[in-house]
Amino acid sequence: MESVKVVKVKAIEATPATFKDYGQVIEASSDGEGFGPNDAQLDLSKGGIPRFYIMHLENRPLEFSNITHHASVTQCLGSIGGNVWYLGVAKPSIVDSNEIKDDLGKTVVKSRSGHFYVPPAIEDVQVFKVSGSKFLKLNRGTWHAGPLFKSDTMDFYNLELSNTNVVDHTTHNFKKDNGVTFTINE
Repeated sequence: MESVKVVKVKAIEATPATFKDYGQVIEASSDGEGFGPNDAQLDLSKGGIPRFYIMHLENRPLEFSNITHHASVTQCLGSIGGNVWYLGVAKPSIVDSNEIKDDLGKTVVKSRSGHFYVPPAIEDVQVFKVSGSKFLKLNRGTWHAGPLFKSDTMDFYNLELSNTNVVDHTTHNFKKDNGVTFTINE
């Protein structure tokens, strides 16, 4: 059996500035404030029924080897109660099917749902710590691993389409494809 290389990634606090390449950090705003750039800029344009629900998660330690993206829509995640949690991410790498060129030596893969992408590189993985009353809006195609947390269980609210995890769910397995698993340093 081949050995697995453990890559330790230092978590940084998710702020609007640090998370901008992956999506948005949404924090509390005053009641009655009009819609603006500090609100989640959602893209649910692929049609379907929006699904807003509470996810109950158990045993999600601070390590991962799988990372997922949704190519068609944005997704929002936040902890109920503002407890600390972590999310591993990599920038979107969806490739327009009309512009597929392999002149940079990067592997282009066709997903089960039909879109093309370049698998995320090990060195492009970043981990964010999310503290307090805020949530993350992930841009279309942002690779993500988690939510991850220290406690035994946590509840999260999640906004996506009702069929996102069936028809728009692409996963890259770093352990299988690269021999790597990630652990989070705080």
